[in-house]
Amino acid sequence: MKILTVVGARPQFIKATPVSQALQNADISEFLVHTGQHYDANMSQVFFDELSIPQPDLNLGVGSGSHGKQTGEMLMRLEEVMMTEKPDWTLVYGDTNSTLAATLAAIKLHIPVAHVEAGLRSFNRRMPEEHNRVITDRCADLLFCPTQTAMDNLSREGIDAGAFLVGDVMYDSVLAFAEIARQRSQILDRLGLTRHGFLLATVHRPANTDDPQRLNAILEALTGISDIVVFPLHPRTRKKIQELGWKTEDIQANGVMIIEPTGYLDMLALEQNARLILTDSGGVQKESYFFATPCITLRDETEWVETLETGWNVLAGADSEKIMHHVSSFAPTGSPPSIFGDGHAAQKIAYQLLSH
Repeated sequence: MKILTVVGARPQFIKATPVSQALQNADISEFLVHTGQHYDANMSQVFFDELSIPQPDLNLGVGSGSHGKQTGEMLMRLEEVMMTEKPDWTLVYGDTNSTLAATLAAIKLHIPVAHVEAGLRSFNRRMPEEHNRVITDRCADLLFCPTQTAMDNLSREGIDAGAFLVGDVMYDSVLAFAEIARQRSQILDRLGLTRHGFLLATVHRPANTDDPQRLNAILEALTGISDIVVFPLHPRTRKKIQELGWKTEDIQANGVMIIEPTGYLDMLALEQNARLILTDSGGVQKESYFFATPCITLRDETEWVETLETGWNVLAGADSEKIMHHVSSFAPTGSPPSIFGDGHAAQKIAYQLLSH
């Protein structure tokens, strides 16, 4: 059996790590394609180096661009790869333009599609990611769901055949790498940080970065917080901040520690040790949950509703007053319940691929 795996964005490299290992253990051949959607070395190459993921068999080097241009370029190039490699399955992750392009290319060539992280819904059709995930789920032959909520979403849409509750592959990764991060990462020492002595913030979604009012409100909140705020700055977000007229030195003068995007192990170390996390990232929301670090989500909705229902995540949108209020008052206690599987999602995915 031959699997053509398509990755292109930072979270997908993390998700692919345990699955690629499980495929190898099951003697399933994998051809790994990196679309180049994230092309900065800090956003992609570091993950292959740090996590010992085999180097991609092919890097398409598509880079940035409008949604249509980027997706179209990927679709054309992926179609050529699929015609050459003739895989038995195309394996896609999440909800990016890489996910959509690979799905469309595969179904046109009658290659079955397996979707990891199927069934997620924000119910916000203004998000490009929502369309990507809905279309991919409609086209996929195997749908690997991380939670029961995702399974229920598919069932309500009439999608039952081929859907399997396997758990979350990011949980697999965290279980595998959290202790390694504790042993290897020196980022706290490098930045002069102490456990629970800082907040961690990430902002990258177009809904926030491309809306001047929302981005400005988030920056006002971050610079108005009395705690140290560690802010790994996505290249695209940095550009948008500059266009908005904010200077990085002024932001840093108000207690925000701007750093370059970190490697996975350093990010895990920051997440484990932060007092609180502010983010618009779905992956960071989950990782904060795994580490029992309270999370304030800088969105008006989330796909990971379970983290809200269990009391470890709260929505603040881009309301500066609401953000600052939650920073000072949001403090869940106890331990988050286990809702993301048993840490063996990757093996279950490999098993289902073999079974089909």
